[in-house]
Amino acid sequence: MVDLHSHTDASDGSDAPFELIDNALRAGVTALAITDHDTFAGYYAAKPYALSKGLDLLCGIELSTKYKSQTIHLLGYFPGVEPASAFGEWLLILQDKRRERNGRLVQNLQKIGVEITLAEVEAIGKTMAGRPHFAKILLRKKYVKTMQEAFDKYLAENGRAYTEREEVPLEEGIQRMREAGGIPVIAHPVRLGRRTAAEESEWIEAAVGMGMLGLEVRHSDHDVTAVARYTALAGRLGLFTTGGSDYHGSYKPDIKLGTGRFGNVKVPMEWLDRLRA
Repeated sequence: MVDLHSHTDASDGSDAPFELIDNALRAGVTALAITDHDTFAGYYAAKPYALSKGLDLLCGIELSTKYKSQTIHLLGYFPGVEPASAFGEWLLILQDKRRERNGRLVQNLQKIGVEITLAEVEAIGKTMAGRPHFAKILLRKKYVKTMQEAFDKYLAENGRAYTEREEVPLEEGIQRMREAGGIPVIAHPVRLGRRTAAEESEWIEAAVGMGMLGLEVRHSDHDVTAVARYTALAGRLGLFTTGGSDYHGSYKPDIKLGTGRFGNVKVPMEWLDRLRA
């Protein structure tokens, strides 16, 4: 079983790197990509443990980029190569922007009566603190009853305290990734939120023109119709096809490693073989 999209507590997942490896093995996953947001820390921490356990671990990352004022998540895979050091230095700049956004989010929450500090958030999320860590504190302090309510009420784009983070242009993210030796892939394209399939295709074709090489065809948010649409589109544009659960551990309990939401994800080993080839 292959899963090319997962997260550790180095970004916005709940599992420590070694816990993710153990959970993957229990789920029957034999090949796994760790794709934390803006960091390789979870991958590097998990790598020796995965090796000792016989799990095939692929280096990956997920970046938040901007195209026409909308956020587009960009997955990057580094099969068989270590990411170039310059890419790691660039990631530090992105992490600084994340922390700056977190400070503004704390201020916005405080303005509407939520007692929270940046130190509390960073105690959980450390250098990669993000909205799931804010949600965890809101849940702990009983401002909300569930993690989802924290997003709906306070943290999502329509939430009372939503704070936008400065994101790099999509083209820059693609170029940086390719220069570092990575394969850039548009993540969960169903979240592009385009009104029609034609408009969606137009955006993906624009990304291909910028150097994007792959499309995440199978994902926990994709139904059968979406999978068929993205499979056809990837074939027409000559793109790598990838897929994964987008596992976040207890933060998204309905999503399981290797199989996604209610078993809707199944990634062929040939897709990983093609990435490596």
